[in-house]
Amino acid sequence: MSAPKELRVSKDRKLLTVTFPNHAPFELPAELLRVLSPSAEVQGHSPEQRVTVPGKRNVAILKIEPVGNYAVRITFDDFHDTGIFTWNYLHTLGHEQGVRWQGYLDELAEKGLSRDK
Repeated sequence: MSAPKELRVSKDRKLLTVTFPNHAPFELPAELLRVLSPSAEVQGHSPEQRVTVPGKRNVAILKIEPVGNYAVRITFDDFHDTGIFTWNYLHTLGHEQGVRWQGYLDELAEKGLSRDK
């Protein structure tokens, strides 16, 4: 996957717009990016270790830093910053946003957790 033409954070820091060449822009909410972070802290080292992250409805993006030519590191206002978001992962999140978001909401409901703190 080639690098995006543009990464733009909204003024309220709640939305990341990712524009890949020859694709319509993807709008990825900060909450989605935070709860589906590719970090080991969230994903674990196997599917059984994956964590459902509650209470991030109002999370915002503090900063985005490039990682080589293949990814960015996103720092959120809860200071989570260990996930490396590759271009492939951002592209996948853009295409699968609806399914992944519903899966997250279903997990919260199954575990009695909330998007609110």
